[in-house]
Amino acid sequence: DEIYNLAAQSHVRVSFDQPEYTADVTGTGVLRLLEAIRSHSRYSSKPMKVYQAGSSEMFGSAAAPQSETTRFEPRSPYACAKAYAHYQMINYRDSYGLFASNGILFNHESPRRGEAFVTRKITLAAARIKLGLQKKLALGNLDARRDWGFAGDYVEAMWRMLQHDTPGDFVISTGVSASIREFLDLTFGYLDLDWNDYVEIDPRFYRPAEVDHVEGDSSHAQKVLSWTPKTSLTVLAHMMVDSDLELVRRERHLLAVDELEAR
Repeated sequence: DEIYNLAAQSHVRVSFDQPEYTADVTGTGVLRLLEAIRSHSRYSSKPMKVYQAGSSEMFGSAAAPQSETTRFEPRSPYACAKAYAHYQMINYRDSYGLFASNGILFNHESPRRGEAFVTRKITLAAARIKLGLQKKLALGNLDARRDWGFAGDYVEAMWRMLQHDTPGDFVISTGVSASIREFLDLTFGYLDLDWNDYVEIDPRFYRPAEVDHVEGDSSHAQKVLSWTPKTSLTVLAHMMVDSDLELVRRERHLLAVDELEAR
């Protein structure tokens, strides 16, 4: 009845190293899904609704704040693939009458975020440094600004899109942006640490084409879907740090047990 497609090669930096794979999975993969839905719908009397997880990365270098009417200016293979998928959703919606909705999601984080993504990389490192299991953290561009929200809030928005009477395209964001430096302040400061003592800049983590400022305008979704973001960046950052502290405590305990057994 409802399909939520969040499948993708979703790491922007990796997409520069694996552009063909990213295009195939993140872009053409959505086309394959749409074709399967179109084929199935010919033999079913019950309409099927599909949600596609788009990305704020599609806006690239476009001026902030970005809304549904902002022109896409993608600056990575990942962003290009997501833009392709976005327009295929619109094409199938207009051509075949599919209930196909695009969520243009700005960065959404949680304690379950992959460790390769910068927010989780920071919160996990802060926890490991606090508990003595790590000494340094290597990062790239600290001046990049992102609109970070809580994944739980954003999943509610996805669900609301498919409960709505008609399909459409919706920016999902908090409307507030912060730099990597500010996120470091929130996480390391929460643990009474000065991130300047631990962070090192590594050129390997810079993108070939940077996206400097991403900030969304979700007023359309708030009006049409009656959705609002509920979790502030401070609360989100502290939530992630608390989760990683517990994870690192377990890691430290296991290391101590292994050391005792080795003796």
